Amino acid sequence: MADRESVEESAMEVAEAVEVGEVETQGERKKRKKVKKENYKRYILNVLKQIHPKVTISRTAMEILNSIVQDTFEELAQEAQKLCKMTNKPTLASREMQTAIRLVLPGELAKHAVSEGTKALTKFGDPNTAEHGP
Repeated sequence: MADRESVEESAMEVAEAVEVGEVETQGERKKRKKVKKENYKRYILNVLKQIHPKVTISRTAMEILNSIVQDTFEELAQEAQKLCKMTNKPTLASREMQTAIRLVLPGELAKHAVSEGTKALTKFGDPNTAEHGP
């Protein structure tokens, strides 16, 4: 009698799990979420058209440039994360990002990147430096 009750309880638990979607049923597969990778192709093309409006770019060249931008972004993010950990700050601020840029990018490129970042923060407002008022 006790075995029958435990079997019935197990069957009920399995039925609830299937209902909720915790268990796969026969012929049913779990759906995987697609990993969405950032894509900078649109922005690369916009910059190219600003500089050389008549020039086009091949697919392979675009893929190479896209991967370079992705790698640089990852490297900057990792360096900024290290800086946050070293200073025991939970928040990534513009100062950490600026330091990461100076550490990762070489000479003149770092100077231009910092000046463009500063210009963007001035235009769109940095909560750390913006005046709070009416």
